[in-house]
Amino acid sequence: MLQTIEANPQAAPAVRLRQHTIAQEASVAGKGLLLGEDATVTFVPAPPNHGIVFERTDLDAPVRIPASVTHVTPRARRTTLRSGNVTIETVEHCMSALAGLRIDNLLIRLHGPELPCGDGSARIFVDAIVSAGIEEQNAPRRVFRVVDPIVVQEGDAMLAALPGAEAMTVVYDLDYGENAPRIRRQTHAFSFDRESYVDEIAPSRTYSLREEAQALWDRGLCRHLSPRDVLVIGDDGPIENVYRFENEPVRHKVLDIIGDLYLVGCEVQCRFVAYRSGHALNRRMGLKLLEQMRAADRQHALLHGRSMDIRAIQRIMPHRYPMLLVDRVVEIDEDRRALGVKNVSINEPFFLGHYPGTPIMPGVLIVEAMAQLGGLLMSQKLEHTGKIAVLLSLDKVKLRKPVVPGDQLVLEAESVRARSRTGHVRCKAYVGSKLAAEAEIRFMMVDAEAEAF
Repeated sequence: MLQTIEANPQAAPAVRLRQHTIAQEASVAGKGLLLGEDATVTFVPAPPNHGIVFERTDLDAPVRIPASVTHVTPRARRTTLRSGNVTIETVEHCMSALAGLRIDNLLIRLHGPELPCGDGSARIFVDAIVSAGIEEQNAPRRVFRVVDPIVVQEGDAMLAALPGAEAMTVVYDLDYGENAPRIRRQTHAFSFDRESYVDEIAPSRTYSLREEAQALWDRGLCRHLSPRDVLVIGDDGPIENVYRFENEPVRHKVLDIIGDLYLVGCEVQCRFVAYRSGHALNRRMGLKLLEQMRAADRQHALLHGRSMDIRAIQRIMPHRYPMLLVDRVVEIDEDRRALGVKNVSINEPFFLGHYPGTPIMPGVLIVEAMAQLGGLLMSQKLEHTGKIAVLLSLDKVKLRKPVVPGDQLVLEAESVRARSRTGHVRCKAYVGSKLAAEAEIRFMMVDAEAEAF
């Protein structure tokens, strides 16, 4: 489950207990790995619970993109963040450095489309952050401990997250098969530790086979690089270069996994086992981890949360039996996100006719329940005080699982946009860990005593 680890000086080093940022600003400049354009990165300290956020400062209007797997867009041979039409290319080495140094909060200002590549490892970012200094913050560090195994596969490539480990452990089996004898089969196991990361993983450079490098060159990529700058592997090993480690290629794969999976927003404690995994499979694992994290958060809120009981709900909502479909709000984060519950009983009046002998909650009422929670969320905005959220439109409605008597419908609403007269929320409904329905809902905010239209 997702946890915050409280300080206990007898249990573990302090670096593993509290959030961290950097002590002062630090900058890194250079050309991007694939695009080859000049770029400058400035690391800026950030407050507790800020997270890692990138900002493109070379645009007319700077754009911020959270370092989240939900913002990853598919790209070959790299990890790219995207928001609208704005992208930030090749973030995996930087994210790996932040994970390895256990940096939780940082604003990363980037002037350029792609992060500087340095020598193709994470060392350029590690050196800058270590030079700036790491500062402990007065907030507990968030980690996620995997409870249920996760396996993602694509062809013969595989990545598994196995519970039981008390720290992040990565075991990678790199096997190019008989068709690529220039890189022998190699395995590396890494158990997470900051000093070990700096010495054993961060210096490992990205690499390519000679024909892969030529293909990139022919496409106009990497033209600023020579084999002396990064690892290009020919018939007799690295061309005009030497390995830093005997098994440097597999170590770099471990570096990539650490960086890609830090995009879930916190450290993950489990044993990762990988075979031929790349950025695409790492992204799929990150999304699966995020699903499990959110399910754990919902379960924790259901057990411990009680932000709004039925009496508080009735003071805000005009609905009454049989149309009041939110029994309890267990968590509400200002006007940003809310979590609520609808307990589905056989005594619900709609079960008399929907359907006799096979009672199923009508999908339109599931959507109505989500809309009611969305209305409660919109009511938290100051300028919406005394107003009622009236349904204006529905979009992207999907009913994914039947809801039957005895189910507990867990409702989730997330604000997309809230204005003085309108609101837009993204809603989901779960039964256990299964998604039952989802929709995007828009409201018109009207005075409680006024006509809606």
